[in-house]
Amino acid sequence: MADRTAVDTIKGYFYQFDYAIAKILELQTDTDTIIVEGIEDVDINTAREETAIQCKYYAKTEYNHSVIAKPIRLMLDHFKEVTNGTKQRIKYKLYGYFQSGQAKLTLPIDSTFLKDHFLTYTENKIKYYHHTKHSLSDTQLDDFISLLDIDISALEYQSQVSKISTLLIKQFGCKPFEAEHFFYNNALKVIKEIAVESNIAKRKISKSEFLKKIDFKRVLFNEWFVTYKGEAKLFAELRTQYFTGLNTSPFERFFIIEVPTTNYVRAELKDLILTISRKWSKLSTREPKPFCPYIYLHNILPQELLDLKKELFLEGFMFIDGFDFDGSEFNPKSISKSANNSNSIKLKILNKIEHIDLTLNEISKTKEIYQFYNTNPFFDISNVSVKQAQIQFTQLTDIKKII
Repeated sequence: MADRTAVDTIKGYFYQFDYAIAKILELQTDTDTIIVEGIEDVDINTAREETAIQCKYYAKTEYNHSVIAKPIRLMLDHFKEVTNGTKQRIKYKLYGYFQSGQAKLTLPIDSTFLKDHFLTYTENKIKYYHHTKHSLSDTQLDDFISLLDIDISALEYQSQVSKISTLLIKQFGCKPFEAEHFFYNNALKVIKEIAVESNIAKRKISKSEFLKKIDFKRVLFNEWFVTYKGEAKLFAELRTQYFTGLNTSPFERFFIIEVPTTNYVRAELKDLILTISRKWSKLSTREPKPFCPYIYLHNILPQELLDLKKELFLEGFMFIDGFDFDGSEFNPKSISKSANNSNSIKLKILNKIEHIDLTLNEISKTKEIYQFYNTNPFFDISNVSVKQAQIQFTQLTDIKKII
C-alpha cells in the first residue's frame, strides 16, 4: 500500500510539472511567463491577465464536491485580500483529473451552490461558513465566480504527455524521439529545478527563456525522466535509436567516454571496452570493408591508461594508439589505417582529446561520434556531416546496458 501511495504521489508531481510545461508551450508571446508554485501550482502571466491554477491528478478518486472544496476556499482567501485592496485582481482555475463522477458537477455554478457545496464544511463536528468568515456578500461571491474556472475533465496522464510531445514537435520541428528524449527530458529538468527555488522570483520563467534552456539535443540522465520512463525502458529506447544495427555498416565510429572520478572500477571499464570492440568490429576475410571502433577515455589518469593497455596487451587483445615507436609523436595516419583479418586490430585507443580532431581530419570515410558524459559534454565538433550523439550516464555499467 505504501509503495502504491508513493507511486501515486510521484505521478501527481509529474502531472503538475507536465501541466506547467504544456501551459508555457501554449503561451502566445515569448514574453509571457509562468510561476511554478506561486499563488497556486501554476500562475500564468500575460500582457492581458494573470491566472492562478490549481492542478490535481485524482486517478483513483471519484469526483465529489468535497474533494475540490478546500482548494476553492483557499482561492477565496486570496479573493478576500483583493476586495481589501491588498492583492491584485486575478483569475482562478481548478484543473483536475478524476477517475469518475464528473457528472455530479453542473457548470456554471451560482453563489448558492458555491456556499452550500464548497464554502460550508464541518471539522470536528463544528460547521463552518467560509463566506461568513470573510464577510462576503452574494454580489461579491458572484464576482468571485466570474473569475473562477472549474475543469474537472482534465486530460488523463498519458494524454497530457502526448499533448506535450505534439507541442514540442511543432515548436522545434523535430521527430517524436527527439521531442521526448531531448526536449521533454530537458523541460522536466528545468521545471523541477525552478520548482524547488525558495525565492518566488526564481520560480518565474518566460516562454523565451524556457525554450532557450531546453533547446539542445543531448540525452540527459535526469532522475525525474528516468523515473517517468523506467530505467530499463529508457536504456532500451536509447539502444534502439542509436545502437541497433550499428555493426552492419563499415563506418568509422568514435566512442568517447568520460571516466568517473568516483566509484571507478577498472574491471567495469575494461569490460565496456571489450564489449564495444566485440559489437562494432568486423575483421572477417569475407568482410569487403573490415572495421573496428575508436575509443577515447576522458579524464583517465595517464598511469591508469597505461596499466589498462598493459592488461589488454598481456591478454592478447590487439589494439593500436597512433604511436609507432617509443618516444614518437602521435600519428593520425597510423591510427586510422584499416583494421583487417591480417593485422587483427580490434580497437584504436586515442590517448588525448586533441587526437580526436587530428584523426577525424585524416579519415575520408563516414564518421560517427558517440559521447558518453557524466556531468557536461566535453567534446564538440562543428562539422555537420559527422553524426553525433551525446548521452549522459551516472555509472559505467549504464553505458553497457544502453549499447
